[in-house]
Amino acid sequence: MGDRHNYPTAGAAKLNVYVQGQGFPILALHGHPGSGRSLAVFINHLSQRYQTFAPDLRGYGKSRFQGNFNMQDHLYDLEALLDRFQIEKCLVLGWSLGGILAMELALRFPQRVTGLILVATAARPRGNHPPITWQDNLYTGVAGILNYIKPSWQWNIDTFGKRSLFRYLIQQHTPTAYSYIAKDAVPAYLQTSGAATNALFTAIRSGYNRLTDLWQIECPTLVLAGAQDRHITVDASLETARHLKNCQWQSYPHTAHLFPWEIPDQVLGDIDNWLQLHSQEILAS
Repeated sequence: MGDRHNYPTAGAAKLNVYVQGQGFPILALHGHPGSGRSLAVFINHLSQRYQTFAPDLRGYGKSRFQGNFNMQDHLYDLEALLDRFQIEKCLVLGWSLGGILAMELALRFPQRVTGLILVATAARPRGNHPPITWQDNLYTGVAGILNYIKPSWQWNIDTFGKRSLFRYLIQQHTPTAYSYIAKDAVPAYLQTSGAATNALFTAIRSGYNRLTDLWQIECPTLVLAGAQDRHITVDASLETARHLKNCQWQSYPHTAHLFPWEIPDQVLGDIDNWLQLHSQEILAS
């Protein structure tokens, strides 16, 4: 397995993980804030043909952790998880932060990661988010709470949702998108620890950039982006796609960072087509 035993996993956290389905393993990694449950849009579909593993990363969801840690620790935890479930080879799907970790795993374990699906992410993440006002935060809080109580309520979407920070996270303010926000985003946000937030922002402030290492990734890769993403721009995702050897690129107009919740059928269809196209490479033992 190459260099897989050169990294210390003795201090790894035992992650809470949601396992569904049977077949070739897919490791699904959530963003920030998020949890394994945030990936339901992907795993409920993919687990019909594959076995999906969706962990709560350290400090997220039910993977509680005392004390501070850094981004590197997520990788030790994920290596320990692969070992715990005896996963020798897998495809990795990552959304936002999860996509960054997916690329790190592919760089670290090239024999183990046979394919990558990178969603709203970048190896040199850049955003163009406008300054946040107190009114943004107020409307987001109200919209989130009302949507949690009464998912997809059109009055709330029109009155608060479209004026809140959700306007930067989604472009299509549909009942479907708000239903996912109610079920998967709000609970995940409430369970995200301060230490997890610190680990991420410390890495970003230090100028995280893996572009010059991406040439080492040889497995098939699918990079998907929302054209109006303000958190990780479409240009940053495209820059990543151009540095990957064996890559298919797709950008979706009129969508933002949470585009899998805006246009789930289209995204899942594109993933299915890509998996079919590269099945021999990805599923080869």
